[in-house]
Amino acid sequence: MPRYRLWIEYDGGPFAGWQRQGQLPSVQASLERAALALCGMPCEVIGAGRTDSGVHALGQCAHLDLPKSYVPAKIRDALNAFLRPDPVAVLHAEEVSADFHARFSAIARHYRYRIINRRSPLTLETNRAWRLARPLDLAAMREAAADLRGRHDFSTFRDSQCQADSPIRTLDRVEIHAEGNEIHLCFSARSFLHRQVRSMVGSLAEIGLGRWPPEALREALEARDRTRCGQVAPACGLYLISVDYPDIVR
Repeated sequence: MPRYRLWIEYDGGPFAGWQRQGQLPSVQASLERAALALCGMPCEVIGAGRTDSGVHALGQCAHLDLPKSYVPAKIRDALNAFLRPDPVAVLHAEEVSADFHARFSAIARHYRYRIINRRSPLTLETNRAWRLARPLDLAAMREAAADLRGRHDFSTFRDSQCQADSPIRTLDRVEIHAEGNEIHLCFSARSFLHRQVRSMVGSLAEIGLGRWPPEALREALEARDRTRCGQVAPACGLYLISVDYPDIVR
């Protein structure tokens, strides 16, 4: 059976997350229904990242095996037709080797968190970003964020329901950029713990808002204690931007 790699964009708002969850709407289930309509048989769609409820993607990657060969552009267009009206789009499809695995072959995942720092409520960006009304101290946030880089025990920023075998992760990149009142917090790592990014963003916001001094983030990290985590940032601001593989590094 030929294997295909899909690059996918979706609005996470209507879904209970990426992963299939019984009768709850999920991105995986939507794609699998579309694949069934395409080829007439059940196909499992495996994603690179199991995004939570409300988390968006601009560059999620997935793979599936189909019973026969198709022109990749036909797979893209047919899946998109069968996905309607769900807010999921297949951006690109390509045939890959049978040993490719969207999750286990990935060498890096890149996330972006969007904060809009303004007093007025959001209109066009509702459910697309986290609005913080009070001005943020970006210099203090950047100072604190530097302590997150590298290999650490991230137990403080790990959800209590996380099923990972180990809390040890290596955070390769954490950067904070601002353009006007929009702030992007960018994170890259081979893998992340459950809700790790949102937990780190929420704690960085505590510093930006002046509730914590910059050194409090390092102290929270070193405590390896979930109760030392700040607020967990809402899902609506988080985006899976892209996934790297040995043949594709962004």
